[in-house]
Amino acid sequence: MLNNDFIVSIVAIVVPLVEILGIIAAVHAIMNVRTSQGAIAWAISLVTFPWLALILYAIFGRNKFKGYVLLRSSKDEAIHHVSEDIIRKATENRLIREGISESETALTRLADLPITRYNKSQLLVDGDETFRAIFEGMDSAKDYILVQFFIVKDDDLGKKLQSRLIQKARENIRIYFLYDEIGCHKLPRRYIQEMENEGIVISAFHTTKGKTNRFQINFRNHRKIVVIDGKTAYVGGHNVGDEYVSKHPKFGAWRDTHVKVEGPIVKAIQFCFIEDWYWAKTSIPDLNWEFRKAENGAEETLMIASGPADALDTCGLMFVQAINMARERIWIASPYFVPDQQILSALKLAALRGVDVRILLPQKPDHRTVYLASFSYYQDTLPLGIKLYRYTAGFMHQKVFIVDSTCAAVGTANLDNRSFRLHFELTLLNYSSTFIEKVEDMLIKDFALSREVKLAEYTERSFFFKLAVRLTRLLEPVL
Repeated sequence: MLNNDFIVSIVAIVVPLVEILGIIAAVHAIMNVRTSQGAIAWAISLVTFPWLALILYAIFGRNKFKGYVLLRSSKDEAIHHVSEDIIRKATENRLIREGISESETALTRLADLPITRYNKSQLLVDGDETFRAIFEGMDSAKDYILVQFFIVKDDDLGKKLQSRLIQKARENIRIYFLYDEIGCHKLPRRYIQEMENEGIVISAFHTTKGKTNRFQINFRNHRKIVVIDGKTAYVGGHNVGDEYVSKHPKFGAWRDTHVKVEGPIVKAIQFCFIEDWYWAKTSIPDLNWEFRKAENGAEETLMIASGPADALDTCGLMFVQAINMARERIWIASPYFVPDQQILSALKLAALRGVDVRILLPQKPDHRTVYLASFSYYQDTLPLGIKLYRYTAGFMHQKVFIVDSTCAAVGTANLDNRSFRLHFELTLLNYSSTFIEKVEDMLIKDFALSREVKLAEYTERSFFFKLAVRLTRLLEPVL
């Protein structure tokens, strides 16, 4: 048995060591965490509660996906020649819009891609319409199908997707399936094995790939992409699960939005998939990279892919730029509302300019912490005339915004810290007046099924509710 003196000696060494490690980690957080709120939260936690905070910091503390960053910075010819060819071919075929404005220049520089012309889009409202369109697209595939989702479940919808892909694989259609292992942590190995047995090439995104990423689970690939033969693509908020087609006993009706696109923009979306695939598999499938104008396509579209491998906070800056562009209105639909200081300031300034600022949020929460944190912004926004709405006809999960009559966006990015800095996201901006009007009509119907939030919903709540709200707001930059 260990004697007491030995135990005391061990404790005397270990306790100061942990405290020192906590201080070192706190300094690291101050020097490296992107936001001041996050740096302060980590530093205080690491100094005050090092025993727990050191473990959490090792898992959640990083803000750059280093392996992916190195992949890009290495200028690996296997992937970089593809992006160069995309821009060259688009330029040669005069598919790039010329004479863009200053605000559009900022967005194209964030995207590192141009605005392409001759596209055609179909707005897909809710799950039944979305998956009917996706499945019809898969049925029409002649060469290959690319599939990428954050969440895939082995339920009725998941089985329908699996069955369709297996059938197409038996028709000698090449299928490449990418999923996020954190989002799909409950997906049984059997589901994957059954597809692999049919020749479908399937891979996790491999967030933890590489020695430096082994314990890092904070980064997620939140993109939802389907590409058919390099000609048609589907992007939006839907994952694969019964709740997304309104068959969940808790959430009931599920409100979400996807978009089907044809034309040159599909090649940009396909490249986004291929860059993720190359990280996961270090290989590039032989795909169709020939540009085609969509039949009767007259829309101008920009794809903005964002994530923790970017040099800038691309997603957050996209929202800031969109808000700053607004002169008449900025309407944003997001399941989560936890803006950082720069986005909150942009929203306030827009309201002070007289812009119609509306934020559409769900009434029902699916994540309690971000739901509580959203209440802390009532006092910052409502007195300035910013209107917050809670969708009451089910759970609202769409990621959509509209700026004046200038552009409308549909994608995967939420209005929260994870999308701004930790998730790989994808947003499509459409400059067509016809598409903008369709998004406007859709959101007007959503607002009609919502209630406008009142400040008293926060100010008249109990002290303990307000305390929980403030605590969750403090934690959001960390989590």
